[in-house]
Amino acid sequence: MNSDDWLGVTFYALVLILPASALLSRRIPLRKLAGLAAIWAVIIVSAMVIVGLTRDGVGPAWTRLRAVLGNDEQRVSGDTIRLRMAEDGHFWANVAINGKQARMLIDSGATTTSLSVDTARAAGLDLDQSSIPVPIQTANGTVMAHTSSIARLELGPIVAIDLRANVAEEFGSMNVLGMNFLSRLGSWRVDNGWLILEPIHA
Repeated sequence: MNSDDWLGVTFYALVLILPASALLSRRIPLRKLAGLAAIWAVIIVSAMVIVGLTRDGVGPAWTRLRAVLGNDEQRVSGDTIRLRMAEDGHFWANVAINGKQARMLIDSGATTTSLSVDTARAAGLDLDQSSIPVPIQTANGTVMAHTSSIARLELGPIVAIDLRANVAEEFGSMNVLGMNFLSRLGSWRVDNGWLILEPIHA
């Protein structure tokens, strides 16, 4: 059982213990106590089912909700960033691109950072910087992409200046941080389900 499972067990144990202790402290008659306990049991089981369906049946939505709520998925310690592996097996980062918030997949297999057209436009990138689209290789084959430059990309305390990015309609809504970002770091590694990013120290 991993740490997340132990946290889940502990949480549900507390959920059961707290209402039970509250009911017992009020010295309610046994018949009424049994009825109230049954109601609490229904509420708790229903909550567990809803949470289970949400996590297992709507994985991407659950992942995005965790990101919005800041559910310990992205930690900052000094100038070090720690990213927890998501349920899809990937590492995702919340970044600021020219001051605009975006969610990006970190992919060491991608040579260059890639942005969706919507993200690029929201960040004010000049898509005419490269007037002629260039062919690039992706996991889904060759696509024609415009090249542009991100003036400032911030991942917590880590900042990349003038970072090249490819932009194409074929990327859909996907944004990817590639090796041209990772290669600017002092180090990066995967350790026990966490991606640890450290900048170059002066």
